[in-house]
Amino acid sequence: MRIYQSEDYQAMSRRAANIISAQVIYKPDCVLGLATGGTPVGTYKQLVEWYKKGDLSFAETRSVNLDEYLGLSPHHEQSYRYFMQDNLFDHIDIKPENTHVLNGLAKNPEAECAAYNKLIQDLGGIDLQLLGMGHNGHIAFNEPGDDFGLETHLVDLTESTIEANKRFFESRDEVPRHALSMGIKNIMNARRILIIVSGEEKAEIVKKAFTGPVTKDVPASVLQLHPDVTLVGDKAALHKLVEAGVQVCG
Repeated sequence: MRIYQSEDYQAMSRRAANIISAQVIYKPDCVLGLATGGTPVGTYKQLVEWYKKGDLSFAETRSVNLDEYLGLSPHHEQSYRYFMQDNLFDHIDIKPENTHVLNGLAKNPEAECAAYNKLIQDLGGIDLQLLGMGHNGHIAFNEPGDDFGLETHLVDLTESTIEANKRFFESRDEVPRHALSMGIKNIMNARRILIIVSGEEKAEIVKKAFTGPVTKDVPASVLQLHPDVTLVGDKAALHKLVEAGVQVCG
């Protein structure tokens, strides 16, 4: 695992965007696994900026997103499809038919999940998977206790995740209780993984995930077993790793 410590959120976002852009330049038709949430917003903003400057093209790139709320339409402002359009897809030259997000309105969620697994396989697998990490160590919507062998599946969101996401909705009651999510197996099958973390509130779980045992209680800890993982974080998020003696690059 390679660990890069950046001065602040902006520098972290720029470094992460550098890694993604290098993948796209090296393999223009690569398959990017993309994430949502607050942490990758700055990374996507930087990619858009480089695209607008003419430094980068996504014309041949394919993408698959990690997850989607069950019950939200693609046009709902809190759906992850809407998030991706608003923060990235609408501002670059990626072809709409090459962007893939789980269907939150699927009448048969299990069939939707099976079809998504096949889609990833048909695309040739994920070249680079971008991840954030929740306060309880979840990656995508794989919560503590979930089986590491799961592929895309229907998830019952935990109370802590619902609580963390309520800030995006008018009330806690409006937060969806279920989601469709890639499983740990999908994520671990990616050729490369890039995980980004920011803020003091992530410092303790980052330390648990990357210096503690591999355990279902901390889903992100499984990344210790992947052969090609890059962790990029700001000083606030990584300082407990540094204090624990973990070697990081500046």
